[in-house]
Amino acid sequence: MGLRAAVVGHVEWTTIVEVGRLPVAGEICSTRTVWEGPAGGGAVAAVRMAALAGECALFTRLGDDADGDSSRQRLESYGVRVFGVTATAPTSRAVSIIDDSGERTTLTLGTRLQPSGGDPLPWGELAGFDTVYFTAGDVDALRHARQARVLVATLRELSTVANAAVAIDVLVGSSCDPAERYRPLDIPPALLVCTDGVRGGSFVRSCGECGRYPAAVAPGPPVDTYGIGDNFAASLAVAVAADPDPAVALRAAACAGADCVATRGPYE
Repeated sequence: MGLRAAVVGHVEWTTIVEVGRLPVAGEICSTRTVWEGPAGGGAVAAVRMAALAGECALFTRLGDDADGDSSRQRLESYGVRVFGVTATAPTSRAVSIIDDSGERTTLTLGTRLQPSGGDPLPWGELAGFDTVYFTAGDVDALRHARQARVLVATLRELSTVANAAVAIDVLVGSSCDPAERYRPLDIPPALLVCTDGVRGGSFVRSCGECGRYPAAVAPGPPVDTYGIGDNFAASLAVAVAADPDPAVALRAAACAGADCVATRGPYE
């Protein structure tokens, strides 16, 4: 699409396992590993944006271990340029459990590594980017991200957005997730998007316009729900930079989410 895209966020080495159903307290269940690799919001979004824009830069922190090295190599194989400082800590891990319905439950292990605005990264380059999606980082990292023409942020980082006091073009999250509940900001986002699963979602513009958008139809039977939200948000970040019409951007993002439902893991 000719857009320069970037993500400021985190990476977790993730193992996805399949079970018939979630275990009850005290139960032992056998599982089958169906996918393993670098994931988490930052990694998943960067891979999706690289697929759409041809390349994506990822500003992050990686652990000082084999998982950190493997994350960099795998992400670069997907077309992601990784700008990552090496932390004196292990890479954070996650385990996602997929049940027969395709729903995922995720457990994060260890402390999440996220970029800081004080890290020796090429922050100044972001001024030449068309779109940046912020999934994790401190206030200064978010302020660096604001140099881009379009800045999209996850509602999971609402407190960071509030403390940074910068204008956000798109704030996106799930209405089904309590951790992504919106509360009014001193500087309202130009576009607030709240996804609502198979019901589509809603949007509110700073001009007062509001409405809903429909969910897209998946191209095949549901496989798992891992990465749907991150693929949606990443596609929205690219689409808004290409076309400011919210209807067009939301349609593109909904299709990306639907595609993810029909695939195993966040990328394949």
